[in-house]
Amino acid sequence: MTTRRSLTKAALALVFSMTALHAVNAQSPEEFYKGKTVTLIVSAAPGGGADLYARSFVKYLSKYLPGTPNVIINNLPGAGGLTAAGQLQNSAVRDGTVIAMLQRNNLYLPLVSEEKIAFDPRTVGWLGSLNKETYALATWENAPVKKIDDLFAQPLTVGSTSFNNENRTFPAIINQYLGGKMDIVAGYKGNDEIALAMERGEVQGRFLTVTSLVSGNDASWLKDGKIHVIAQMGVEPNPAIPDVPLILDYVKEPQAKALFDFMFLPLQTGRPFAAPPEVPADRLAALRKAFEDAANDAAFKDELVKQNATVELLNGQQTEEIVKTLYATPPETIDAVKALLKPQ
Repeated sequence: MTTRRSLTKAALALVFSMTALHAVNAQSPEEFYKGKTVTLIVSAAPGGGADLYARSFVKYLSKYLPGTPNVIINNLPGAGGLTAAGQLQNSAVRDGTVIAMLQRNNLYLPLVSEEKIAFDPRTVGWLGSLNKETYALATWENAPVKKIDDLFAQPLTVGSTSFNNENRTFPAIINQYLGGKMDIVAGYKGNDEIALAMERGEVQGRFLTVTSLVSGNDASWLKDGKIHVIAQMGVEPNPAIPDVPLILDYVKEPQAKALFDFMFLPLQTGRPFAAPPEVPADRLAALRKAFEDAANDAAFKDELVKQNATVELLNGQQTEEIVKTLYATPPETIDAVKALLKPQ
């Protein structure tokens, strides 16, 4: 008798829990989000370009989300964004109250890294990206490289940060596949430290995003003629530097072109946002719509213009397509990328 009663209680408890779960899932997105707080994990430290975008964006995201929940930021830097990416995929709650602003290398590093990475970009729900990035090579006023043709004829010392950062990988592929003569000095702690090294004469140039180029010290240096912008790296020319040659125009050999395309494609997702796996479909759709509406808000765009930043929206589906394209890359190109990322 006691066993039967225990089984009956357990059965009732299961029914009640399933009923409660059904009731939660039956809520509309507006009912669900009303009065809640949404956490935006930012995979970078406060004060940088990623944080600038995120802190400008959150109030507009809140405005367009159903139920206008409060949106707060949790900065979680580390491992080039993969610390935040791993948390988003593996331990973040999956009800739509946690999203993350990741880094564009998160789209391809799990595919090419020799290390085991606890993130797969095919599993998360991509909301989209707030901008496209382009890289530029800037050289100091007294450097021997003052135009793109010099890059293949004159030695140039450039500074970089981590081994897998684009400010190291981009000069490396230009050296290997186009005959560049750059000596890459790695290990600087950030772009500001490389800029100081340029002023001191330790290095003669650096690779940086065009967003960084047109703001801060670099913008004043460019205006005063202290730096030369030699080339731009991306899948298409950046309108902010229309007269600067695109390095892809110099890539002729098909296998090299495939490698450059693979490395440059993630730049199209300059500021990518994602939700964890298994977020209910209606809430993911609401997050995606709110993301697009907020990114298209005129006041948000004006706010970024004042900070010398731009909005070039890529929606969730377009971001997913870029991930699919990267993961459909032929094995020989993947092997070439792995060799590029492997310390010698």
